[in-house]
Amino acid sequence: MDSMEKRRRVYGIFQGISQTYDGANRRISLGLEQSWKRGLVEAVASQVPDGGAVLDVCCGTGDIAVAVARRRPDAAVTGLDFSPAMLDVARHKGAALENLTWREGDAMALPFGDDTFSAAAISFGLRNTPDYGAVLTEMTRVVCPGGWVYCLDSFVPDSPLIRPFYDLYFRGVMPLLGGGFRHRREYRWLWQSTRDFLRKRELTALFAAVGLEKVRADSHLFGTCALHSGQKPRYI
Repeated sequence: MDSMEKRRRVYGIFQGISQTYDGANRRISLGLEQSWKRGLVEAVASQVPDGGAVLDVCCGTGDIAVAVARRRPDAAVTGLDFSPAMLDVARHKGAALENLTWREGDAMALPFGDDTFSAAAISFGLRNTPDYGAVLTEMTRVVCPGGWVYCLDSFVPDSPLIRPFYDLYFRGVMPLLGGGFRHRREYRWLWQSTRDFLRKRELTALFAAVGLEKVRADSHLFGTCALHSGQKPRYI
């Protein structure tokens, strides 16, 4: 699938499932997604300096941006997504937060200047982009020297003992559990995007390849989810 076809397909999927997306994610992850996201929010909130700025890339319905804005009312938080329907849901969630703004835009060509944000995060979105390296390069570009880049995403587990059960669940059960009969095809795509995504060690290497330091990956649930992080080098 070429990049334009992937972009069109992902755009159509998220435009169509925006209203049911949050509930479906809770069902698919058996409620664990909220815990994983809290870990990302805490990592971002603990690293951002007073009065800093945070960017949530591929923000979707805004869970991460809203949570960071609540956790750090002194920080300016921006959520960016290319799906107007997903942003509509996000705006409703964050309507009461004055330190939160939303932008429609492309993760591979972020509409911000160099060294703008104290941290940039992407949650369950990188695997749906056409060029993972381009997205991480852009996130690194807009983060200030010394700032952090984070990626929380789903992965095919490395363990040959876990993988058959994982395949059975995500290929057979997950599309119906997440999307029901009406949206089962859309959630089958989400399984496909995870299957075709990088492995954890490959994403770790990509973080380093775009120039990030102190790269680490913290895994959850037998490696089916992981939080990658890396720091942009400081100027000498």
